[in-house]
Amino acid sequence: MLDALYRSIDAFNSFTAFDEVTGYMLIMWVVCGVLIYLAIAKEFEPMLLLPIAFGALLANLPTAGLLNVPTEEEAGGLFYYLSQGIKLEIYPPLIFLGVGALTDFGPVIANPRTLLLGAAAQAGVLITFLGAYLFGFTPDESAAIGIIGGADGPTSIFLANKLASHLVGPIAVAAYSYMALVPLIQPPIMRALTSERERKIRMQSLRKVSRLEKLIFAFATLIICILIVPSASALISMLMLGNILRESGVVDRLSRAAQNELINIVTIFLGTCVGITMNGNTFLQSDTLKILSMGIVAFGVSTACGVLIAKLMNLISPKNPINPLIGAAGVSAVPMAARVAQVEGQRADPQNFLLMHAMGPNVAGVIGTAVVAGYFIEMLVNK
Repeated sequence: MLDALYRSIDAFNSFTAFDEVTGYMLIMWVVCGVLIYLAIAKEFEPMLLLPIAFGALLANLPTAGLLNVPTEEEAGGLFYYLSQGIKLEIYPPLIFLGVGALTDFGPVIANPRTLLLGAAAQAGVLITFLGAYLFGFTPDESAAIGIIGGADGPTSIFLANKLASHLVGPIAVAAYSYMALVPLIQPPIMRALTSERERKIRMQSLRKVSRLEKLIFAFATLIICILIVPSASALISMLMLGNILRESGVVDRLSRAAQNELINIVTIFLGTCVGITMNGNTFLQSDTLKILSMGIVAFGVSTACGVLIAKLMNLISPKNPINPLIGAAGVSAVPMAARVAQVEGQRADPQNFLLMHAMGPNVAGVIGTAVVAGYFIEMLVNK
């Protein structure tokens, strides 16, 4: 009787995977639980954090065949093929296509000075790059970590895959987690660096920008950016294609598809494929904690630099002042950083409306981060 029972237990164990569960897996289940909680209960970037958490959970379960490399005898696993969208640099540019279709470049055209605020926010990328190098990371790894300061998830994933593919998981988690925490990270810095009088500055109303101007801007930006930094071509070209579809006014179906179905589908695949790289054996390392720490420093520095450059511009040109709060929107967390500037402005003056003004540096930040990523690729990969 007992022999039969033991044989039944052995037979059961032979086709189950309970004995393959490790301590690292159990810890990662907790990490995944935290990400799922933040995504669902707190609504922190749920569009990305939820798929990332799901992919990370799969990575830390003893699944069979999901990541198998194809051989002559059999096909590869499901996520082997889906992950090619990251490895072959397909998903991030497609996300940029959707972002371009969703974005109005009018504010940055109406007030070109805000381009400088978007550029200033890239200082966080440079400082974090130097900090990561001092922490012992290689130049390639440091560049991939530094781009977190641009607050642009797709660009972070794009550059990490290019320069340090083994860090895609922690870099993506840091980028999207801190993007979700922008309403908590930025306001204390913004208030510390500005006076109440500065926060009450009311900016001149933006002029109406014509469709022709927007189209010329998109094509001109495309040409200039690619001539300056050819390695940014994939991101910039898709961003501008999406915006041209939006502003042309003759391809509404294509524009709506890019804004909705395409970006939503790609977001699912991008998130789960990033998560599938977060195996506990590689993710639960000291380097991950360093990346998470430097990520928040990058956000803070980028925010501070945007605000300080806006204050400097007011000293140089006091006749048409800029509310320094919109400088914080130079990080390319679109449109969340712009909304934070609006909220902080209305705390000081309930009748002050900064949202459209803040969209200028916000859009400039998207372009700036893509250009910086291209520069790193030129210097470190194409050297």
